[in-house]
Amino acid sequence: MYDPRIEKLAKLLVHYSLGVKKGQNVFIRGTSLAEPLIEAAYKEAILAGAHPMVMVGSPNTQEIFFKNASQEQLEYVSPGEKFVMENYDAFLNIMSSFNTKALSGVDPKRIAINRRATAELQKTFMERAGKGELSWVLTGFPTNAAAQDASMSLNEYQDFVFGAGLLDKDDPVAQWRRIDEEQANICRYLEGKSKLQIVSEDTDISMDISGRKWINCSGKENFPDGEVFTGPVEDSVNGHIRFSFPGIYAGKEIEDIRLTFKDGKVVEASAAKGEDLLQALLETDAGARYVGEVAVGTNFGIQKFTRNMLFDEKIGGTVHLALGASYPESGGKNQSGIHWDMLCDMRQGGEIFADGESIYKDGKFTIKF
Repeated sequence: MYDPRIEKLAKLLVHYSLGVKKGQNVFIRGTSLAEPLIEAAYKEAILAGAHPMVMVGSPNTQEIFFKNASQEQLEYVSPGEKFVMENYDAFLNIMSSFNTKALSGVDPKRIAINRRATAELQKTFMERAGKGELSWVLTGFPTNAAAQDASMSLNEYQDFVFGAGLLDKDDPVAQWRRIDEEQANICRYLEGKSKLQIVSEDTDISMDISGRKWINCSGKENFPDGEVFTGPVEDSVNGHIRFSFPGIYAGKEIEDIRLTFKDGKVVEASAAKGEDLLQALLETDAGARYVGEVAVGTNFGIQKFTRNMLFDEKIGGTVHLALGASYPESGGKNQSGIHWDMLCDMRQGGEIFADGESIYKDGKFTIKF
């Protein structure tokens, strides 16, 4: 059945998020489950005068690779993917999994080996994006697998996804531009501060944010969106944090994650479930134990945890930290083969202090910007 929200989403992604221009090379990636959106986005890119290339993934190739690849193959860097990262102007990545648990039976160490090997690709991607040479956007297409993770029917999940992106509005682009203006005020305020402290249940963590740029996330790189973030000074994170929701990595859940930081580095780590994966990810490389991002979720149209971090990290009333690679545009310098977001609920008693002043309580900013 034709869904007009898909065409509306494609127009938004190509023109508002990516800003595709005539003559640009555009890479579009997803699975066959996302064909309606892939085709709609391809059409919009063609109409814009660009040169789109489509890559459609099959259901089982990742599992086959990680379970059967030799050490040499795990460490191999595809020249095709390297070429895309180094030369393409725009990148549309559509999450559309057949089975979000496909890698559950894979040894976490094998995944870590591959992440280390491809770290240079991620570095290139982030550096080009930070310089404005590459525009990119990650979005999600409703699938049965994602709906099951969220404990919803497919119809319910479709409404959730499109609603979170404001695609039920007559002019979603105008709505996202309004959000962009509101969040720009938050970013300007925070850029004048030096110290950030986050306090919540089993959490008291502080970091230096002086000299770092706060990024306004309003639908340009993630869609749907709704957050402000920066990269803290690498050796400044101290304290402890408990993540309220499971950490999700490669379809695997790690529950009740608790981390202790000293001078920027994770020195203690535990989890009630999936601790082997947690420890393996921390050993990915030297940068995996440092914070690459601290963020505040601002999308109050997203209130339910869905086990999809594209949506969950935007939940209004939450904060999240990412271990691993920083986004260079924030001023962050940490490098790693991973960038792993983990979520902390602030809606019941959580508080954020900037230079010792309370600016956020119970999931909402308490000052006027």
